[in-house]
Amino acid sequence: MGAMDTELARTFLAVVAAGSFVEASHRLHVTQSTVSTRIQRLETELGAELFVRNKEGTTLTPAGRQFQKHAALLMRTVEQARQEIGVVSGFQATLTVGGRIGLWEDLLVRWLPIFTALAPDVAVRALIGFEEDLMDALLEGRAGIAVMYTPQARPGLTIEPLLEERLIMISTHENPESQPGHDYVYVDWGPEFFAQHSLAFPTFTGARVTVNIGWLGLRHVLTHGGSGYFPARMLREHEASAQVHRVPGAPEFRLPAYLCYPSAAPSDALNLALDTIRRVSRDAE
Repeated sequence: MGAMDTELARTFLAVVAAGSFVEASHRLHVTQSTVSTRIQRLETELGAELFVRNKEGTTLTPAGRQFQKHAALLMRTVEQARQEIGVVSGFQATLTVGGRIGLWEDLLVRWLPIFTALAPDVAVRALIGFEEDLMDALLEGRAGIAVMYTPQARPGLTIEPLLEERLIMISTHENPESQPGHDYVYVDWGPEFFAQHSLAFPTFTGARVTVNIGWLGLRHVLTHGGSGYFPARMLREHEASAQVHRVPGAPEFRLPAYLCYPSAAPSDALNLALDTIRRVSRDAE
């Protein structure tokens, strides 16, 4: 549907809501003849009558009821697109930055106020997702930057190493076993972690609790006790307060994180965001 079609759909929905062409024209701040002309154009395009017109106002025909669902969906889609890629009122630009929740925690969350202080005229949309969602957002232009563990090479995208996570096994017990025990929480850090974990613990057949978000796994361990693998940077305060202890003899795993962004013509805002993310990442390692 083109630009005019969204106007026709909006007019159609206004008539449905108002119950008459006259009332719809008041709500849209246009003449009644404009409303009539738009509805006639829409009916011509669709090849069906949408309204039954009578003295009491207008009622939908069966075709009109059917089109109502499509018109509502179209307007929601247009509004969502405007929010996702449009510039927020009062700002010069909008930048969408995506990342895994584990990479937001204690990393991108620390980056965000640094960037907003340096670029007060840029609005930021923060996006949380897994690798597949983040890749789609980059390729479809819904995100300008994404930070993730296992990106896929795609034409037009630059993928650069950002940092290397040190995943260490911690436990709430003071003398923990060096193998996953009955209260071990398996955190799915992605296929690379799974491969390393399987090699290190060949007899491991699964945990009673498995989570796909590190934050959730850590909350569970801290609240109910247990053990699991987490990035060292997420554990500093918990280790300092002796809430958790490193498991002696347990292997350490390395998990690289990457910075992904479009290769072509990056804006000043995007370049500033990339530079500040790199800086915060260096401090985190």
